[in-house]
Amino acid sequence: ELSSLTLQAVSGSTSSSKMSNANANVKEEISETYSNTMTEAMGAVLTYRHELGLNYNFIRPDLIVGSCLQTPEDVDKLRSVGVKTIFCLQQDSDLEYPKNCIYFMFFHDHCSHFTYSSQGYFGVDITAIRAYASTHDDIEHLRAEIRDFDPFDLRMRLPAVVSKLHKAINRNGGVTYIHCTAGLGRAPATALAYMFWIQGYKLSEANNLLLSKRSCFPKLDAIKSATADILTGLKKKLVTLTWECSTCSNVEVSGLDIGWGQVMVKFLILDIFLR
Repeated sequence: ELSSLTLQAVSGSTSSSKMSNANANVKEEISETYSNTMTEAMGAVLTYRHELGLNYNFIRPDLIVGSCLQTPEDVDKLRSVGVKTIFCLQQDSDLEYPKNCIYFMFFHDHCSHFTYSSQGYFGVDITAIRAYASTHDDIEHLRAEIRDFDPFDLRMRLPAVVSKLHKAINRNGGVTYIHCTAGLGRAPATALAYMFWIQGYKLSEANNLLLSKRSCFPKLDAIKSATADILTGLKKKLVTLTWECSTCSNVEVSGLDIGWGQVMVKFLILDIFLR
């Protein structure tokens, strides 16, 4: 369980002590910023304290959901509890310090000059973590990226992600550690989808078990939609939208499932030009 952080002065020079306190304050501020963003994006009050280190919960004896690894030493912590597969859902941007950019998440696939703020938060060296894990024969580190705070990307990515997870579990056995950044959204959703699709749980039963072990907020609608996508073959249909109005300053379209916070690029550009 997470607990409040108590800072204690350590022996050494005054300047090093002040430096340590300053670094701790910065880490707390980053965690608070991330928690606020997460709460706003997911519609639930969620708190993540990155400065407290690795935190996790066993959902089943062979399945753990938790926060991101921060150092190579965290690999050994997981090995000590029997973890054979570390399954990371983070994107590279999740691992970095906050960047001062705008709109990146919305338009990076369409307009190269658009960027977005608050996608990178923490200075985690995942290359070092993966390199250290690779030196051990009893554990494997895998990545299957899902965009943070984006249920639509979660929906679209879940089938491939769970397939990769299932193959890894069959290959490695033992305990599996699924994590995103905080272990409160993407990771529990992926664990639920695995339990639902592969292990034979009803989704409601899996969710009740998950929530009895870990306070989190997986997007059940994304899992349900991904399930429907699998059953229907995810057929796509071209849609054309037209309107006859030269005086409008803003155009919004409802009923199109393009994901949380996603904006149709052509409409946004039109709105900018008309202002």
